[in-house]
Amino acid sequence: MDPQAVGVDDLWNQYVASRDPALREKLILQYAPLVKYVVGRLAINLPTILDSEDIISYGIIGLMDAVERFDPTRSVKFETYAIARIRGAIIDGLRSLDQIPRTARQRARDVEQAFVELEARLGRPPNDDEVAAHLGMDLERFHQVIMRSSMHTLSLDSLLQIDDDSAPLTRGDLLEDKEGVDPEEYTERRELHHRLMAAVQRLPERERLVLALYYHEELTMKEISRVMEISESRVCQLHGQAILRLRGYLSERTVSR
Repeated sequence: MDPQAVGVDDLWNQYVASRDPALREKLILQYAPLVKYVVGRLAINLPTILDSEDIISYGIIGLMDAVERFDPTRSVKFETYAIARIRGAIIDGLRSLDQIPRTARQRARDVEQAFVELEARLGRPPNDDEVAAHLGMDLERFHQVIMRSSMHTLSLDSLLQIDDDSAPLTRGDLLEDKEGVDPEEYTERRELHHRLMAAVQRLPERERLVLALYYHEELTMKEISRVMEISESRVCQLHGQAILRLRGYLSERTVSR
């Protein structure tokens, strides 16, 4: 039967039964837009040796893996399953390049700490000039550090990893298990959620807006740049600064316990 003539459910049933390469190709083409969606949603500054096509190629690998492994009999939508696979493949591809040297990671930590120290001293979130001066950098160099660190820490998904030795906690770890969770674990997750919400409220207004548009409204960086009438690179910079501030705030709360 011609794959063009069948619906998606029938296509899945036929593919699972036959593993026909032609049906597999049809499914990959059917869901290819998911790859561009994930690439658009990932808050990353691409390494200079890569362009969007390179990132999309990583995503296609994830999509192909998802098509091969997906079980239509399970109560999970393919889109949900595939998005996780695509995102993981892209992140694994970028991690394999590991463009960020140890010195750059340390500078990111220095920025996190500077945000916390200056806010405690000033009684308000410090601006870019104040943080740059505190670190002994000119403003251009400070912005370069922010953008460079953004390649590694531009997602709330890794926000709650306080130090290199701790197990990372993601937004998914804060979600309630509808089938029930251990009471102690549930309490810890709620505490982390409240800490994160309190930390977000400490951010400057423009950084809070970027996070709200990105994580709540699910806009891409390009869409946010249009809403805020600023460049896409400036949106990435504000997002990166927000994440570094939040990491600093959460680290501060952990240390002060």
